[in-house]
Amino acid sequence: MALGFFSRLKEGLSRSTQKLTQNLGSVLTRKKLDEEALQELEDALVAADFGTEVAARVIANFRRSRFGREVTDEEVRTALAEEIAEILRPVAQPFEPDPKLKPHVVLVVGVNGTGKTTTIGKLAQSYAEQGKRAILVAGDTFRAAAVEQLQVWGERTGAPVIKGPPNADAAGLAFDALTRARTEGADVLLVDTAGRLHNKSALMEELRKIIRVMRKQDEAVPHSVLLVLDATTGQNALQQVNVFKEMVDVTGLIVTKLDGSARGGIVVALAQEFGLPVHAVGVGEKATDLRPFDPMDYARGLVGIA
Repeated sequence: MALGFFSRLKEGLSRSTQKLTQNLGSVLTRKKLDEEALQELEDALVAADFGTEVAARVIANFRRSRFGREVTDEEVRTALAEEIAEILRPVAQPFEPDPKLKPHVVLVVGVNGTGKTTTIGKLAQSYAEQGKRAILVAGDTFRAAAVEQLQVWGERTGAPVIKGPPNADAAGLAFDALTRARTEGADVLLVDTAGRLHNKSALMEELRKIIRVMRKQDEAVPHSVLLVLDATTGQNALQQVNVFKEMVDVTGLIVTKLDGSARGGIVVALAQEFGLPVHAVGVGEKATDLRPFDPMDYARGLVGIA
């Protein structure tokens, strides 16, 4: 990870770091890692959205390797960063479209407001910079703003945007877009979708219909289903993964808005609970602010080690 992005990541995680270190206060000033210190450490991790499973795992390892020892503030932070990185390593997998597929079909799902449309735009920009051709589908046909936003990204990145009239059938749009992408030999087809969770059964049916209709052309699509999660929702992100996994076969996660959140620990909780690839994290509005993440850099940023 480039130094520039690490500094932005660290800055983006600063609220999460502050929350964690505030809660860790007395553990970091205590000389000995006794039972009381471990209990405080566990509470601090739960309060910082790491979740009970991660907290229990970290404490068990601390108890086994460091219990009763005299430790410095720096040793506690370093050990904590190592534990976090260990949990993140298996899931830190950058998303790379398969060049053999032409197009690699990506269904992008998530609750409204998580940053799905912006994420698609940022992915399209990154592909354009790599010389790959993307086609975008404005499948959230209920929200005019989402369609307009995607068109702006399309113009910016030179990617065609397939759209229809308000409330158009998203499945039909996706089918037409797939036809075009295959004819033109596009590298990636990115399909935006609605995210109205208040009507879960209707949303489930719509997502399944998109998949069913596209499969009339190609049984293997979508090749990837990316779930976009907003870090500011904290533990609610776990529930969203469960809901979307029930609807579609989620293949990977993208976590956005870490710069506006004190809940950066949620990425660790997601890794522990689901083991799904976390393809990228977002720490700002610019396309370059959505990047694959390095587990150790993320862990160090989270616990406040330079």
